[in-house]
Amino acid sequence: MKKQILIADGYNIIGNWPELNKLKQNDHLADARDSLLQTLSEYRKFREIEIILVFDAMYVPGIKQSYEQYNLEVVFTEEDETADSYIEALAGKLMSPINQVTVVSSDQAEQWTIFSRGALRVSSHDFYREIKRTHREIDHDAKRYHSKVMQRNRPWNDDQLERLAQMRDQLSDEKND
Repeated sequence: MKKQILIADGYNIIGNWPELNKLKQNDHLADARDSLLQTLSEYRKFREIEIILVFDAMYVPGIKQSYEQYNLEVVFTEEDETADSYIEALAGKLMSPINQVTVVSSDQAEQWTIFSRGALRVSSHDFYREIKRTHREIDHDAKRYHSKVMQRNRPWNDDQLERLAQMRDQLSDEKND
């Protein structure tokens, strides 16, 4: 099976996801970035893929910076370098017979360039729906796991639990009288 690598255009996602765009519009761009990092970290853990999140220097001028946070690689491009050009070069470098690269961006020109290099492309909006679907799967799995744990650790059957509930309610009524 190919190693799955997701490269995401951070500011493109922030501009296209309702909650993150609202933070950006209210001058809370750092909070939007942090929220995106947390969301992608959960997604990475559940899907077991490598994620590289790229931000260009238009909102954070300065030198190129790359670091790991929440087990994600986070890249801020150089001041004169766009996230698009960085992502296109990185996707070309990472594409190989053992890697499957997927790029998340709604930039149409970037999508076609990425596609021509053999990488998959997903719009920010479609990826937003994928994130929501993944959250539902995580919630479903957690509930199913919790239910199994409760069944395994529960010493009473359903009839006994019903009788205990009736006794509790009866004691509660007597206490209130």
